[in-house]
Amino acid sequence: MKRRLVVGLVFILAVGLCGGLIWFNFFRDKMITQFFATMQQPAQTVTAAKVEAKTWTPGIGAIGTAKAANGVELAFEIAGIVSEIKFKANQNVRKGEVLVQLDDRVERADIQDVQANVKTAESNFERARTLSTRGYGTEANFDQASALLAAARSRLARLEATIEQKSLKAPFSGVIGIPRIDVGQYLQPGTVIASFQDLSSMKVDFTVPEQRAGEINLGQEVRVGMTETDLPFKGRVIGKDPRVDPATRLVSVQALIEDNKNGAVLPGQFLHVEVILPEQPNVMTVPQTAVITSLYGDYVYTVEQEERAGQQVQVVKQVFVKTGRRRGGAIEILSGIQSGQQVVASGQNKLQAGATVKIDNTIDVTKLDTTKLANGQ
Repeated sequence: MKRRLVVGLVFILAVGLCGGLIWFNFFRDKMITQFFATMQQPAQTVTAAKVEAKTWTPGIGAIGTAKAANGVELAFEIAGIVSEIKFKANQNVRKGEVLVQLDDRVERADIQDVQANVKTAESNFERARTLSTRGYGTEANFDQASALLAAARSRLARLEATIEQKSLKAPFSGVIGIPRIDVGQYLQPGTVIASFQDLSSMKVDFTVPEQRAGEINLGQEVRVGMTETDLPFKGRVIGKDPRVDPATRLVSVQALIEDNKNGAVLPGQFLHVEVILPEQPNVMTVPQTAVITSLYGDYVYTVEQEERAGQQVQVVKQVFVKTGRRRGGAIEILSGIQSGQQVVASGQNKLQAGATVKIDNTIDVTKLDTTKLANGQ
């Protein structure tokens, strides 16, 4: 009897213990769920910018190629043997300086004989003119002496021109490149000696779509640089083709950079070009980093005040916007938000609609390179 009583008590205790454990697990899960359901998420730190109506300076972006305003590939127009090279690579040369000399000893020897013939022809001409004036000479003798003098002078001028052609001179002031010839080398007409460029001013050739060709006029300001975000060189439009290329539907334009500081832009260089258009007032803009692109469209997070648990907090709302032009670090907003609102400029990857935020504008993202920001730098 006692044994049955003990077994019963043990069984009752075991059942009670199991039931208690089961109840405790249910109670614990319920409390955890309730705790997380009512727990306030910590405020995320973001940067914010105010939506403002600013004066917008629109532009037409393009890709161009630089070339020197004065630039040639130097070459001789006659054949000969190189006797002297009078320049070194990257030397600054003034207009008229002799750069390369061909062997002209034969021509210089011949010129003495031709000069003597000219003197003889001049003497005969003076004698024939005197006799003709006094009535002792015939008109035929005078005409013959005149023709012989003209022929002698012509041969002299031709020989002097040949000697001049054997001295290659700088056609303008500039910088000469690497010599492509050697002393003693026989040159054919048209053989390139070196590249010769005036780097003080540069021309930039680029194209624009046919739809925007009417916005470009002679004298219009352009900005040029090696990257899209840095355009330090200023110039002006000096030419525009009066036709559209039917193959590309583009119009060719040429600009001039009059002050190429320290030869920073080199002929043949790939350049970014922006043609500056007239300013437009009251254009609503935000930093480009504030706009997020999704499958459903572009949107921003606006920052608004809201009361939670008796306290005023800053929360974000997702607002879809219609965007327009981009320039520098700003983007035009056509609709969706109003001037004066605040939008999150960075830190959106941590947000969702309704999240609380804390604004820290220690770093001004509007002055950062948007390319680096996009790459996470």
